[in-house]
Amino acid sequence: MTRHRLPAAFMRGGTSKALMVHRQALPPEQGDWAPIFLRAMGSPDPHGRQLDGMGGGLSSLSKVCVLSRSSRPDADIDYTFAQVMVKDAHVDYSGNCGNMSSAVGPFAVDEGLVQVPDGEATVRIYNTNTDKIIHATFPVDGGQAVEVGDLAIPGVGGTGAPIRLDFLSPGGASTGRLLPTGNVVDRIDVPGLGPVEVSMVDAANACVLVSAAALGLTGIEMPNELETDAVAMERLSAIRLQASVAMGLARTIDEARHRTVVPFVGFVSPPSTAHTLAGESISADGVDLTARMVSNGQPHRALPLTASLCIAVAASIEGTVAWQARRRDSTTAAPGGALRIAMPSGILTVGAEVECRSGAWTALRGSFYRTARRLFEGSVCY
Repeated sequence: MTRHRLPAAFMRGGTSKALMVHRQALPPEQGDWAPIFLRAMGSPDPHGRQLDGMGGGLSSLSKVCVLSRSSRPDADIDYTFAQVMVKDAHVDYSGNCGNMSSAVGPFAVDEGLVQVPDGEATVRIYNTNTDKIIHATFPVDGGQAVEVGDLAIPGVGGTGAPIRLDFLSPGGASTGRLLPTGNVVDRIDVPGLGPVEVSMVDAANACVLVSAAALGLTGIEMPNELETDAVAMERLSAIRLQASVAMGLARTIDEARHRTVVPFVGFVSPPSTAHTLAGESISADGVDLTARMVSNGQPHRALPLTASLCIAVAASIEGTVAWQARRRDSTTAAPGGALRIAMPSGILTVGAEVECRSGAWTALRGSFYRTARRLFEGSVCY
């Protein structure tokens, strides 16, 4: 078999890592990309380690970002996200990765895809997966994105230059509606458990949220605990599959099984004293909500950024399970109305602007700060 080389960079964006690829380096048809991405990342791997590729055996480490200049008047860059399955020969384009979105602007500047002046620059990104616009704002010096800075983010060692991500009008990214069923709460019948109240919300990516108590969980379980809790994982999977059909993302349960990225499924609980994966303490007084998220069948060590935005939006909509669990004590609330979400890697602060117009909820914007770093550049062999 002939060895091929794909020009690429490998970058960390937030708490994820991905290959960054120019659109022009790939075949013209997107349908021809999957074999390249699978081979490059080392999938499928029944051992779940991706030792024969660039992947790291976790969904957060098995990603590809494809970039090109945009012809849209409201964007500088077109960005397509590819989630490469670890154990299966499948590449999913149905959702976006918020964490890797933080690497898109710096990559575009460093590669000369967009020209910006030194200082604080904003790159306008069109995400093709969700048909949404993201603004990435970060420091530039000498025509290159600055990586060194003082911002620390949960789940990543060290510090970096801050990258502000603003997701504009994030509602309906996956389904076309902020509340896909029209309800703030729905009841889903879970095998072995019975009817359970869930909230199905679509902001940046579609998510289905359930209270930890409804699953018989405390809400502060660590990822390794969840991975070995077959009952909890089966219940979460059943909720995700039924929500996929209810949200209109799939016509049948069988079809839903092949949609591996969205909807995300997670559980929320009120603020609670807990510990992080690094052994640090989280005080209940310092957070507004506790959350855990599962995607691609794996519990996340750090919340996916788009799922965090969705949780923050849901927590701002009266009546959702996230709204019911969140702190509403103004004496200990985060400044500026931001939501502080406790997760296995620490505390993530998310800003979400939501309003109710004539009885209909609208998500105006979601904002975060992330860091990113280029790890290598050259060619990946496949």
